[in-house]
Amino acid sequence: MTDRDAAGKLRIYHTIYRLNLSFANIVEHCAALQEYRVFTTKVTKLYQSYAQELQAEINQDAVEILDGIELHDMFRFGKVRSAREKELRDPDDVFIQAEERRQELARQRKKHRARSKKDAIGQSKVKHPALKRKTAGEKIR
Repeated sequence: MTDRDAAGKLRIYHTIYRLNLSFANIVEHCAALQEYRVFTTKVTKLYQSYAQELQAEINQDAVEILDGIELHDMFRFGKVRSAREKELRDPDDVFIQAEERRQELARQRKKHRARSKKDAIGQSKVKHPALKRKTAGEKIR
């Protein structure tokens, strides 16, 4: 099923659309038969549920297969786009990207240093539990 053309995929998606439309019609027609007092409410809900369960199962199977096809196509066509972007890329872009990365790393280091300094200040204020002074009513162990 790989390497389908656009028209082939369109036919697949259109068929799934028509199938879902048919299931919607089944649900509506069951409701109409209930209005005409052919089906009871209980029977109507039962048949509608059967139809909707089958619809969901068919859709799930189709989506699973189509997901693989779409991922394959995305990879295949993405290679064409990537090759074109590589052709159009300015050789100086590498230097621009390197400078942007250097600045990003500098910002990260600055944040890390500020956070470390803040943690150090916060830790100096915390006393170790063993160093706490005991009050007059507490026993020392």
